[in-house]
Amino acid sequence: MTTATITVKGMTCSGCVNSVTKALKGVAGVEEARVDLQSQTATVTFDEAKTSVAELKAAIEEAGYETE
Repeated sequence: MTTATITVKGMTCSGCVNSVTKALKGVAGVEEARVDLQSQTATVTFDEAKTSVAELKAAIEEAGYETE
């Protein structure tokens, strides 16, 4: 398992946190996703054989948020 922290721009409320969390947990291979509104980050634990940071960022962007 690998853990990555991704900066998420555009989150303004707990609903945004829920949207990003749901988007990340919908990616195959994601074991855990912790999204923090205050730090504007998502810390994701995932199986690198099933997904990648690029795919995680794509899921966040598809949910309507920007990543770094």
